[in-house]
Amino acid sequence: MTSAASSSPVLKSSSAAEEAGWAEQLSEEAAAELYFNWRVWARDKQLPPPGDWITWLLMGGRGSGKSRAGAEWVRGLAGEGIGPIALVGETMTEAIAVMIEGPSGIMAVTPRGERPKLRGTTLHWSNGVEGIILGAADPERFRGPQFAAAWCDEVGKWPNAEAAWDMLQFGLRLGDRPRQVATTTPRPTKLLKRLLAEPTTIVSRMTTAENKKHLAQSFLSAVVARYRGSVLGRQELEGELIEDLPGALWTRDMFQRWPGGELGRVVVAVDPPATSNANSDGCGIIVAGRMGQAVVVLRDLTLKPAAPLAWASCAVEAFHAHSADCIVAEGNQGGEMVKAVIAQVDANAPVRMVHATRGKWVRAEPVAALYARGLVTHAAGLTALEDEMCTFGVDGAADGHSPDRVDAAVWAVTDLMGVSGPRVRGW
Repeated sequence: MTSAASSSPVLKSSSAAEEAGWAEQLSEEAAAELYFNWRVWARDKQLPPPGDWITWLLMGGRGSGKSRAGAEWVRGLAGEGIGPIALVGETMTEAIAVMIEGPSGIMAVTPRGERPKLRGTTLHWSNGVEGIILGAADPERFRGPQFAAAWCDEVGKWPNAEAAWDMLQFGLRLGDRPRQVATTTPRPTKLLKRLLAEPTTIVSRMTTAENKKHLAQSFLSAVVARYRGSVLGRQELEGELIEDLPGALWTRDMFQRWPGGELGRVVVAVDPPATSNANSDGCGIIVAGRMGQAVVVLRDLTLKPAAPLAWASCAVEAFHAHSADCIVAEGNQGGEMVKAVIAQVDANAPVRMVHATRGKWVRAEPVAALYARGLVTHAAGLTALEDEMCTFGVDGAADGHSPDRVDAAVWAVTDLMGVSGPRVRGW
């Protein structure tokens, strides 16, 4: 296309409105051709780097355009007849929702007449190329299929990350140059650290601000402004890999995955907020169970904002869903009022009130010691809790905020390690 793409003075400008105004002057045909001309719109960091790399690791903040880069890379490969292509998300459902059908997914970046057909868990392009959708949560599904390329999305939050990645490598063996793109918001996981250290990995880093013209102003003003400069903001907005805090009670390598098994006592721990307005702390709600001499943290149901009846209903629902023995609730903020709110939802739910007589850090130290000894494991999907644990500081805050999840987890583990029961159940 010689006209629009080459002559426009506004393409890749800092103003989306200016670009849109210019595009409105184009014919429908010219606008459509321009819209799907990725190299016209892409920032340099969103284009595949040169060199003989095997893994292109694209780490970026939220909304930085990394998913669009991955989808466009796949579209390019399919157009060249390169396949099959593995499309790997945290789960198969998430892979379809984000990588295939999302606003920056494969369907959205492909002209309507060229879009592949989704049949079950396979994408079919008209030239015969196939995209096989896989979920990292089930590494065994990687056995058998062979691929010429792979796009792996949000590898920083994959459960069983190293196992899934390793199984994928065994299948990446077709064609002259099997390659893979990994797009993710960075988290200091073992897999990401390993990929960064491998000589065959090329790394591109992008920030949320670099893509601001394509983001809602409300997101920029409310979210970006709030978290800019914080540890969480450096990770989620700047795309920076944040290592463990010096002197932290919890580090990433302390989190071990629960392999499954029978559970004894199960409790739902609640750390209620002092107030219930939009700016109040959240309500930490953690479900945990005893397994032999250890504890398994099963679920994190923390709410924010958290109206009294909302968190009480959530806690009671979890109590029944997991056949728990009791609800453990901190009574420092509200005392008997906490118990009364739970009774409004279910008067028969047993509640054990606990009261903090020491600071948050002191209460958390013995629980962190249990983690260090391998006596506490986590079910998959507890990344928000793990992030908060790793930013929990001696001041009793987690990156400047109330550690609601940590507080509830501490109460749950403390209760379970102090009392054991005879009943056994599965989960």
